[in-house]
Amino acid sequence: MGETDARRRPAVWAALTAVYLIWGSTYLGIELAMRTMPPLLMLSLRFLVAGALLWALVGRGQRVTLRHWRSAVVIGAALLLAGNGGVAIAQQTIDTGTVALIVGSVPLWLALLDRVFLRQRLAPVAVAGLVVGFAGVALLAGGAGGGSLGGAAVVLLGSLAWAAGSLYARRAAAPERPLAGAALQMLAGGALLGLGGLARGEAGEVDPASISGESIAALAYLVLIGSLVGFSAYVWLLRNAPISLVGTYAYVNPVVAVALGTLVLGEPLGARVLIGGAAILAAVILIVSARPLVAPPRRAGAVAPTRAR
Repeated sequence: MGETDARRRPAVWAALTAVYLIWGSTYLGIELAMRTMPPLLMLSLRFLVAGALLWALVGRGQRVTLRHWRSAVVIGAALLLAGNGGVAIAQQTIDTGTVALIVGSVPLWLALLDRVFLRQRLAPVAVAGLVVGFAGVALLAGGAGGGSLGGAAVVLLGSLAWAAGSLYARRAAAPERPLAGAALQMLAGGALLGLGGLARGEAGEVDPASISGESIAALAYLVLIGSLVGFSAYVWLLRNAPISLVGTYAYVNPVVAVALGTLVLGEPLGARVLIGGAAILAAVILIVSARPLVAPPRRAGAVAPTRAR
Protein backbone atom coordinates (compact mmCIF):
# COMPACT_ATOMS: atom_id res chain seq x y z
CA MET A 1 0.00 0.00 0.00
CA GLY A 2 1.37 3.39 -0.98
CA GLU A 3 1.89 6.29 1.39
CA THR A 4 -1.30 8.02 0.21
CA ASP A 5 -3.36 4.85 0.67
CA ALA A 6 -1.85 4.31 4.12
CA ARG A 7 -2.91 7.80 5.21
CA ARG A 8 -6.40 7.13 3.88
CA ARG A 9 -6.78 3.79 5.67
CA PRO A 10 -8.34 5.16 8.92
CA ALA A 11 -10.95 7.08 6.90
CA VAL A 12 -11.72 3.97 4.84
CA TRP A 13 -12.34 1.87 7.93
CA ALA A 14 -14.38 4.63 9.56
CA ALA A 15 -16.62 4.87 6.49
CA LEU A 16 -16.87 1.08 6.21
CA THR A 17 -17.83 0.77 9.88
CA ALA A 18 -20.49 3.43 9.33
CA VAL A 19 -21.97 1.47 6.42
CA TYR A 20 -21.87 -1.76 8.45
CA LEU A 21 -23.69 -0.29 11.43
CA ILE A 22 -26.00 2.20 9.73
CA TRP A 23 -27.38 -0.07 7.03
CA GLY A 24 -27.63 -2.96 9.46
CA SER A 25 -29.63 -0.77 11.85
CA THR A 26 -32.17 0.54 9.34
CA TYR A 27 -34.26 -2.63 9.70
CA LEU A 28 -34.78 -1.70 13.33
CA GLY A 29 -35.48 1.90 12.32
CA ILE A 30 -38.16 0.78 9.85
CA GLU A 31 -39.76 -1.43 12.51
CA LEU A 32 -39.95 1.39 15.05
CA ALA A 33 -41.23 3.94 12.50
CA MET A 34 -44.00 1.58 11.36
CA ARG A 35 -45.42 1.20 14.86
CA THR A 36 -47.55 4.30 14.31
CA MET A 37 -47.06 5.00 10.58
CA PRO A 38 -48.19 2.96 7.55
CA PRO A 39 -45.21 1.31 5.81
CA LEU A 40 -45.17 2.64 2.25
CA LEU A 41 -46.25 6.18 3.10
CA MET A 42 -43.60 6.28 5.83
CA LEU A 43 -40.92 5.20 3.35
CA SER A 44 -42.26 7.68 0.80
CA LEU A 45 -41.77 10.53 3.28
CA ARG A 46 -38.31 9.19 4.16
CA PHE A 47 -37.00 9.18 0.61
CA LEU A 48 -38.74 12.36 -0.54
CA VAL A 49 -37.20 14.31 2.35
CA ALA A 50 -33.80 12.64 2.00
CA GLY A 51 -33.78 13.16 -1.77
CA ALA A 52 -34.73 16.82 -1.44
CA LEU A 53 -32.05 17.44 1.20
CA LEU A 54 -29.39 15.65 -0.85
CA TRP A 55 -30.33 17.56 -4.01
CA ALA A 56 -30.13 20.85 -2.11
CA LEU A 57 -26.60 19.90 -1.04
CA VAL A 58 -25.16 18.58 -4.31
CA GLY A 59 -27.61 19.31 -7.14
CA ARG A 60 -26.78 22.94 -7.83
CA GLY A 61 -25.60 23.41 -11.41
CA GLN A 62 -26.37 19.83 -12.41
CA ARG A 63 -27.98 19.34 -15.80
CA VAL A 64 -30.89 16.91 -15.61
CA THR A 65 -32.46 15.41 -18.73
CA LEU A 66 -35.51 13.24 -19.37
CA ARG A 67 -33.15 10.26 -19.74
CA HIS A 68 -31.82 10.93 -16.25
CA TRP A 69 -35.34 10.98 -14.83
CA ARG A 70 -36.29 7.82 -16.75
CA SER A 71 -33.32 6.00 -15.23
CA ALA A 72 -34.17 7.34 -11.78
CA VAL A 73 -37.77 6.10 -12.09
CA VAL A 74 -36.68 2.60 -13.15
CA ILE A 75 -34.07 2.35 -10.38
CA GLY A 76 -36.42 3.89 -7.81
CA ALA A 77 -39.14 1.39 -8.72
CA ALA A 78 -36.80 -1.61 -8.46
CA LEU A 79 -34.72 -0.64 -5.44
CA LEU A 80 -36.94 1.57 -3.32
CA LEU A 81 -40.53 0.58 -4.19
CA ALA A 82 -39.99 -3.16 -4.65
CA GLY A 83 -36.83 -3.57 -2.53
CA ASN A 84 -37.36 -1.27 0.46
CA GLY A 85 -41.14 -1.42 0.17
CA GLY A 86 -40.98 -5.19 0.26
CA VAL A 87 -38.83 -5.05 3.39
CA ALA A 88 -41.33 -2.81 5.20
CA ILE A 89 -44.35 -4.92 4.21
CA ALA A 90 -42.56 -8.14 5.18
CA GLN A 91 -41.56 -6.75 8.57
CA GLN A 92 -45.24 -6.49 9.44
CA THR A 93 -45.35 -10.29 9.75
CA ILE A 94 -41.68 -11.42 10.00
CA ASP A 95 -38.92 -10.59 12.47
CA THR A 96 -36.47 -7.93 11.31
CA GLY A 97 -33.51 -10.30 11.59
CA THR A 98 -35.11 -12.89 9.32
CA VAL A 99 -36.00 -10.21 6.77
CA ALA A 100 -32.42 -8.94 6.81
CA LEU A 101 -31.07 -12.44 6.25
CA ILE A 102 -33.36 -12.98 3.26
CA VAL A 103 -32.29 -9.59 1.87
CA GLY A 104 -28.74 -10.91 2.22
CA SER A 105 -29.57 -13.09 -0.80
CA VAL A 106 -29.15 -10.09 -3.14
CA PRO A 107 -25.58 -11.15 -4.14
CA LEU A 108 -26.98 -14.59 -4.98
CA TRP A 109 -29.54 -13.03 -7.31
CA LEU A 110 -26.85 -10.80 -8.84
CA ALA A 111 -24.66 -13.81 -9.61
CA LEU A 112 -27.63 -15.73 -11.05
CA LEU A 113 -28.77 -12.80 -13.22
CA ASP A 114 -25.20 -12.28 -14.42
CA ARG A 115 -25.15 -15.90 -15.53
CA VAL A 116 -28.59 -15.97 -17.16
CA PHE A 117 -28.69 -12.59 -18.90
CA LEU A 118 -25.06 -11.47 -19.21
CA ARG A 119 -23.61 -14.94 -19.84
CA GLN A 120 -21.02 -14.51 -17.10
CA ARG A 121 -19.36 -17.84 -16.31
CA LEU A 122 -19.56 -18.83 -12.67
CA ALA A 123 -16.68 -20.53 -10.91
CA PRO A 124 -17.53 -23.88 -9.24
CA VAL A 125 -17.19 -22.18 -5.86
CA ALA A 126 -19.78 -19.59 -6.89
CA VAL A 127 -22.16 -22.32 -8.09
CA ALA A 128 -21.77 -24.04 -4.73
CA GLY A 129 -22.49 -20.69 -3.09
CA LEU A 130 -25.74 -20.33 -5.03
CA VAL A 131 -26.90 -23.80 -4.00
CA VAL A 132 -26.04 -23.27 -0.33
CA GLY A 133 -27.46 -19.74 -0.28
CA PHE A 134 -30.83 -20.55 -1.79
CA ALA A 135 -31.09 -23.59 0.48
CA GLY A 136 -30.68 -21.18 3.39
CA VAL A 137 -33.36 -18.87 1.95
CA ALA A 138 -35.72 -21.86 1.57
CA LEU A 139 -35.06 -22.87 5.18
CA LEU A 140 -35.90 -19.38 6.45
CA ALA A 141 -39.00 -19.06 4.25
CA GLY A 142 -40.13 -22.55 5.19
CA GLY A 143 -40.17 -21.55 8.83
CA ALA A 144 -42.79 -18.89 8.15
CA GLY A 145 -46.40 -19.89 8.43
CA GLY A 146 -49.62 -18.31 7.21
CA GLY A 147 -49.23 -14.61 6.45
CA SER A 148 -45.53 -14.81 7.32
CA LEU A 149 -44.93 -17.04 4.31
CA GLY A 150 -46.44 -14.35 2.10
CA GLY A 151 -44.15 -11.79 3.71
CA ALA A 152 -41.15 -13.99 3.00
CA ALA A 153 -42.20 -14.20 -0.66
CA VAL A 154 -42.57 -10.40 -0.83
CA VAL A 155 -39.09 -9.72 0.54
CA LEU A 156 -37.56 -12.42 -1.68
CA LEU A 157 -39.13 -10.91 -4.81
CA GLY A 158 -38.05 -7.49 -3.59
CA SER A 159 -34.47 -8.76 -3.32
CA LEU A 160 -34.68 -10.04 -6.89
CA ALA A 161 -35.95 -6.64 -8.02
CA TRP A 162 -33.09 -4.96 -6.12
CA ALA A 163 -30.56 -7.14 -7.93
CA ALA A 164 -32.13 -6.48 -11.34
CA GLY A 165 -32.28 -2.74 -10.65
CA SER A 166 -28.63 -2.77 -9.57
CA LEU A 167 -27.61 -4.37 -12.87
CA TYR A 168 -29.62 -1.79 -14.79
CA ALA A 169 -28.05 1.04 -12.76
CA ARG A 170 -24.55 0.05 -13.85
CA ARG A 171 -25.04 1.74 -17.22
CA ALA A 172 -28.05 3.95 -16.61
CA ALA A 173 -27.80 7.62 -17.55
CA ALA A 174 -27.45 9.95 -14.57
CA PRO A 175 -26.17 13.45 -13.72
CA GLU A 176 -22.43 14.00 -13.53
CA ARG A 177 -22.26 13.92 -9.74
CA PRO A 178 -23.07 10.46 -8.32
CA LEU A 179 -24.85 11.92 -5.29
CA ALA A 180 -27.05 14.04 -7.56
CA GLY A 181 -28.10 10.86 -9.33
CA ALA A 182 -28.84 9.27 -5.96
CA ALA A 183 -31.03 12.25 -5.06
CA LEU A 184 -33.08 11.74 -8.23
CA GLN A 185 -33.46 8.04 -7.40
CA MET A 186 -34.73 8.89 -3.92
CA LEU A 187 -37.18 11.47 -5.24
CA ALA A 188 -38.52 9.14 -7.92
CA GLY A 189 -38.66 6.15 -5.57
CA GLY A 190 -40.31 8.25 -2.86
CA ALA A 191 -43.04 9.36 -5.27
CA LEU A 192 -43.65 5.76 -6.37
CA LEU A 193 -43.82 4.59 -2.75
CA GLY A 194 -46.40 7.30 -2.08
CA LEU A 195 -48.53 6.09 -4.98
CA GLY A 196 -48.13 2.51 -3.75
CA GLY A 197 -49.22 3.51 -0.26
CA LEU A 198 -52.29 5.29 -1.58
CA ALA A 199 -53.15 2.26 -3.73
CA ARG A 200 -52.96 0.06 -0.60
CA GLY A 201 -55.36 2.38 1.22
CA GLU A 202 -52.76 3.56 3.70
CA ALA A 203 -54.11 7.12 3.67
CA GLY A 204 -56.95 5.93 5.90
CA GLU A 205 -54.40 4.63 8.41
CA VAL A 206 -52.71 8.01 8.91
CA ASP A 207 -53.62 9.66 12.20
CA PRO A 208 -51.18 12.49 12.97
CA ALA A 209 -52.33 12.64 16.59
CA SER A 210 -51.39 9.01 17.17
CA ILE A 211 -47.88 9.15 15.68
CA SER A 212 -45.47 8.54 18.53
CA GLY A 213 -42.26 10.36 19.28
CA GLU A 214 -40.48 7.01 18.91
CA SER A 215 -41.70 6.67 15.32
CA ILE A 216 -40.78 10.26 14.48
CA ALA A 217 -37.29 9.76 15.90
CA ALA A 218 -36.91 6.53 13.92
CA LEU A 219 -38.01 8.27 10.72
CA ALA A 220 -35.56 11.12 11.34
CA TYR A 221 -32.81 8.51 11.83
CA LEU A 222 -33.72 6.80 8.55
CA VAL A 223 -33.65 10.13 6.69
CA LEU A 224 -30.54 11.72 8.15
CA ILE A 225 -28.40 8.74 9.09
CA GLY A 226 -29.65 5.85 6.96
CA SER A 227 -30.18 7.71 3.70
CA LEU A 228 -27.76 10.65 3.85
CA VAL A 229 -24.79 9.66 6.02
CA GLY A 230 -24.83 5.96 5.13
CA PHE A 231 -25.12 6.44 1.41
CA SER A 232 -22.56 9.27 1.32
CA ALA A 233 -20.08 6.99 3.11
CA TYR A 234 -20.84 4.24 0.58
CA VAL A 235 -20.26 6.50 -2.43
CA TRP A 236 -16.99 7.75 -0.92
CA LEU A 237 -15.87 4.15 -0.38
CA LEU A 238 -16.58 3.25 -4.00
CA ARG A 239 -14.00 5.86 -5.02
CA ASN A 240 -11.43 5.26 -2.28
CA ALA A 241 -11.43 1.56 -1.33
CA PRO A 242 -11.19 -1.78 -3.16
CA ILE A 243 -14.64 -2.84 -4.31
CA SER A 244 -14.04 -6.29 -2.79
CA LEU A 245 -13.71 -4.63 0.61
CA VAL A 246 -16.76 -2.43 0.09
CA GLY A 247 -18.77 -5.51 -0.90
CA THR A 248 -18.35 -7.02 2.56
CA TYR A 249 -21.35 -4.98 3.74
CA ALA A 250 -23.51 -7.65 2.07
CA TYR A 251 -22.71 -10.17 4.77
CA VAL A 252 -22.13 -7.85 7.71
CA ASN A 253 -25.43 -5.92 7.55
CA PRO A 254 -27.61 -9.01 8.25
CA VAL A 255 -25.50 -9.89 11.29
CA VAL A 256 -25.98 -6.38 12.69
CA ALA A 257 -29.73 -6.52 11.97
CA VAL A 258 -30.14 -9.90 13.68
CA ALA A 259 -28.19 -8.71 16.72
CA LEU A 260 -30.28 -5.54 17.08
CA GLY A 261 -33.52 -7.44 16.55
CA THR A 262 -32.57 -9.85 19.33
CA LEU A 263 -31.21 -7.27 21.78
CA VAL A 264 -33.68 -4.41 21.23
CA LEU A 265 -36.88 -6.09 20.04
CA GLY A 266 -36.45 -9.42 21.83
CA GLU A 267 -36.83 -11.41 18.61
CA PRO A 268 -36.21 -15.16 19.07
CA LEU A 269 -32.97 -16.57 17.71
CA GLY A 270 -33.88 -20.18 16.96
CA ALA A 271 -31.96 -22.93 15.22
CA ARG A 272 -33.73 -22.32 11.90
CA VAL A 273 -32.67 -18.66 11.84
CA LEU A 274 -29.10 -19.51 12.84
CA ILE A 275 -28.69 -22.31 10.29
CA GLY A 276 -30.48 -20.52 7.44
CA GLY A 277 -28.67 -17.27 8.14
CA ALA A 278 -25.29 -19.00 8.34
CA ALA A 279 -25.96 -20.70 5.00
CA ILE A 280 -26.80 -17.38 3.30
CA LEU A 281 -23.79 -15.58 4.76
CA ALA A 282 -21.46 -18.45 3.82
CA ALA A 283 -22.88 -18.42 0.29
CA VAL A 284 -22.33 -14.68 -0.08
CA ILE A 285 -18.73 -15.06 1.10
CA LEU A 286 -18.19 -17.86 -1.44
CA ILE A 287 -19.62 -15.80 -4.30
CA VAL A 288 -17.80 -12.59 -3.33
CA SER A 289 -14.48 -14.42 -3.05
CA ALA A 290 -14.95 -16.58 -6.16
CA ARG A 291 -14.74 -13.72 -8.66
CA PRO A 292 -12.97 -10.38 -8.66
CA LEU A 293 -15.38 -7.64 -7.66
CA VAL A 294 -14.30 -5.09 -10.23
CA ALA A 295 -16.76 -2.34 -10.97
CA PRO A 296 -17.93 -2.70 -14.60
CA PRO A 297 -17.57 0.22 -16.98
CA ARG A 298 -20.41 2.70 -16.72
CA ARG A 299 -21.69 5.36 -19.03
CA ALA A 300 -20.53 8.83 -18.30
CA GLY A 301 -22.53 10.13 -15.41
CA ALA A 302 -23.88 6.75 -14.32
CA VAL A 303 -24.29 6.27 -10.59
CA ALA A 304 -24.07 3.32 -8.28
CA PRO A 305 -27.51 2.25 -7.05
CA THR A 306 -28.77 3.59 -3.76
CA ARG A 307 -28.31 1.14 -0.92
CA ALA A 308 -30.21 3.08 1.69
CA ARG A 309 -31.81 0.31 3.67
